[in-house]
Amino acid sequence: MGTIAPGAGAGVKRRYSAAMPDAPPADAAGMRLAALGAINALVAVAAGAFGAHALKDRLDTRSLEIFETGARYQMYHALGMLAAAWLAARGLTLAATGGWVMQGGIVVFAGSLYALALSGERWLGAITPIGGLAMMVGWLLIALAAWRA
Repeated sequence: MGTIAPGAGAGVKRRYSAAMPDAPPADAAGMRLAALGAINALVAVAAGAFGAHALKDRLDTRSLEIFETGARYQMYHALGMLAAAWLAARGLTLAATGGWVMQGGIVVFAGSLYALALSGERWLGAITPIGGLAMMVGWLLIALAAWRA
């Protein structure tokens, strides 16, 4: 990275990778989406390890399964966010929208499962499907973006 793209407008710096000189400039929103996807993956790994080690003897089997489901789906959708960011960097803005919708789904779906497993508050299970629906809508938007490209 480091060269300014030829023809960049006044005051607009566009960076190209030395490894991919013909790559389009990455937009800041796509890069934030990629960063957030990576952070979600990190949190999912940490949550999985926390569940497997620290919570193993503290939660009943069903609560531990619920916690693990949250971590697993958080990881799947973190990877989906990285895919959305990759497509967004290629100009597919609908994919970026899908990634952000997916982020909302992660917060609601995985967050409610983590809270349910740790607190035992059953009512939290009622909002989990809202997060699941958001994650599905995210995948649909990513698919539509790729299909239309």
